[in-house]
Amino acid sequence: MSGASTLAYPDSSLARDRWVLQHRAERHAVDPRRPYAQLIEEERADTGEAVSIATIFLTNRECPWRCLMCDLWKNTLTDTVEPGAIPAQIDWALNALNASETRPRQVKLYNSGSFFDPKAIPPEDYPAIAERVKSFERVIVECHPALVTERILPFRDRLAGSLEIAMGLETVHPYILPRLNKRMSVEQFARAADFLHSHGIGLRVFVLVKPPFLAETDAVEWAARSTDFAFDCRASVVSIIPTRLGNGAMEALQASGDFSPPTLQTFEHTVDYGIGLRRGRVFGDLWDLEKFSGCPKCFPERRARLLRMNRSQVVEPRAKCSSCGKQE
Repeated sequence: MSGASTLAYPDSSLARDRWVLQHRAERHAVDPRRPYAQLIEEERADTGEAVSIATIFLTNRECPWRCLMCDLWKNTLTDTVEPGAIPAQIDWALNALNASETRPRQVKLYNSGSFFDPKAIPPEDYPAIAERVKSFERVIVECHPALVTERILPFRDRLAGSLEIAMGLETVHPYILPRLNKRMSVEQFARAADFLHSHGIGLRVFVLVKPPFLAETDAVEWAARSTDFAFDCRASVVSIIPTRLGNGAMEALQASGDFSPPTLQTFEHTVDYGIGLRRGRVFGDLWDLEKFSGCPKCFPERRARLLRMNRSQVVEPRAKCSSCGKQE
């Protein structure tokens, strides 16, 4: 962690909001009647089998929280979508995915924020959304812990399958979590997790590897502590995410010496630790992973190893790279 340069980042939440916004570029042009992306992915289920998942990235109003590391605002709108727009987006995505030979059994409705934010997803659309996903055995959405309340239960009750909510824990580091501008404490996260458990709703947790203000030498320890906490909160899935550049704010922190992306080796150690716990499924987020590798010779096998581990949930040995000397 760097020293005086951290003063460039404000101490108050409102000032941090302004600081984050000041460092942004323009958002992308998106259509309120179309999701901005959709894909079919495969994931190991809690039964141990591989299941296909339709992942739909919904277009809606930007999240009200200005999290320091977030880049999801790039594909959002400035206004709430009209009623009917979100069901139309789901129709469009499912029609587009029908060309795939794989019939997905689960669906992720990811919306660059909180599904239960009424300014993002109009609550009057819940019945229509539930109708469109009735063929899926599991529906996975994202939500900030502050919005995990009794008001989510009517949507759960409308689903034919089960509901799972993904929440960003990010880190349990007592100094860094407040500075991420997420406006959330670990106590609040734990209360939300307890609520989900008591109402039969699954929990998926996002954990960051090496968030801002954290030294590389401490990154594995704090990601491991955060993974432990997630499983203590009865998470069935922990997604391990290397903290990335790309939102403007992170580049500013990199310039001030307050952030650098984790090394691939740090990420590997964190995923190995999580899977090795055998307390639940742990998935390493492999998107754009090549940006974390300094060695083109061993990267393909290192990525392939992580992909196999995501699918098998078994830690594989790492071989030594003859070029860079790292453990593959």
